[in-house]
Amino acid sequence: MTQQNFEVPVEFRELMEKSVEQARTALETFSGAAQKAVSSVEAALPSGAKEVSGKAFSYSEANIKATFDFARKLVHAKDAQEFLQLQREFAKTQIETLQEQAKELSAVVQKAITGKSPEIS
Repeated sequence: MTQQNFEVPVEFRELMEKSVEQARTALETFSGAAQKAVSSVEAALPSGAKEVSGKAFSYSEANIKATFDFARKLVHAKDAQEFLQLQREFAKTQIETLQEQAKELSAVVQKAITGKSPEIS
């Protein structure tokens, strides 16, 4: 059985890329508004809560950026094999990133609760 080449038409690829960019712009606008809202109430938060909030917000932004970068790469995938390879790489990287973020956020939360930093291995 021969393998058929899958190729996305240029017009569709351009439409997908434009859609990804529009979504990114909309999310950046929303993120900016959310950051302003959080900043406006941060003065009333205990210092530990500010640190937890800031860390969680920065992780969210980093994860969203990674997802948009991944979407942009998918738009330019030349075939199904490259598409699947990109998916595997993204999943692996994100799992590692999320594990590290969870570990760090847990330490920040513990510090906010107890007032001292835990030992991170």
